[in-house]
Amino acid sequence: MLRLAMTTDAETFERVRGPLADRGIAIDHVQAKERALRVSGGREREGPSDADDEFDGFDAGFVYPSRLMEGVVVDARLSVPWVNDREAVLTSRNKAGVLAALDAAGIPTPRTTLVSNPVDEAVVTEAVAPFSYPVVVKPNSATRGVGVATATDLDSLLGVVDYLNLVHDYRATGDKSYLIQEFLPDARDYRAMVVDGAYVGAVERELPPDAVEEGRWKHNVHRGAAATGVDLPDRARELAERTAEALGIDYLGVDLLETDGRLVVNETNARPTVDAATKYKPDFYDRLAGLIERTAAGE
Repeated sequence: MLRLAMTTDAETFERVRGPLADRGIAIDHVQAKERALRVSGGREREGPSDADDEFDGFDAGFVYPSRLMEGVVVDARLSVPWVNDREAVLTSRNKAGVLAALDAAGIPTPRTTLVSNPVDEAVVTEAVAPFSYPVVVKPNSATRGVGVATATDLDSLLGVVDYLNLVHDYRATGDKSYLIQEFLPDARDYRAMVVDGAYVGAVERELPPDAVEEGRWKHNVHRGAAATGVDLPDRARELAERTAEALGIDYLGVDLLETDGRLVVNETNARPTVDAATKYKPDFYDRLAGLIERTAAGE
């Protein structure tokens, strides 16, 4: 039986464990953060350092750890190929890089400008000039909607930027860039899943009516939105597949926004949460198992 290492023990781990076991793939959790990790043995010897039992016997890894520093150590200990490796995670995490690559490939995206701190107010003012308010302001590397805000005029935009400047002032902050992006009102929010180049299902993420009435607009599941399985039209499926192909990522969540007949790719996620199997196509787990097997075989 093929053995797969997974560095998350949250929803995805619990949902995929049984279906993949039925297809000959055993999953075990490898803790990659909030722990102590041995880096070296501390003595002279020939060959690799003493093995850690918890890292032994794996044939492949699922998705590279989210914390890249710890990930390097875990990667060295496991010494296996990943379905989504470090490069895939880094590619998807860079929102501006993703949008630039997709735009170059002729894939529709929201109008977006990257601002690299530190800059003065004149640069921000010039950057936002081509946009109509409100605009979306978001950190370039954050996930789950963290730090994303709207600005309704120049003063409110500069207020958001002041906050980002405070955060970016800390030397340990790696990515000091943020995006100014057009706001698409009343857009329907979809997460399409692509496995090994093929669309395998999607969910629509919606806030409850009371949240919408309160003025909330971010459809992140971690912020209270519900994910409902949907059957996307061909043009949306093709857009998701083209996105995965353009980025060269085999297992990818593609976030689509649709409003006024316009369909765009807003973001991608190389560490997408797997939802209930009923929300995907019947061959979802067959395709996923096949991708894992090919990864383990080095293909």
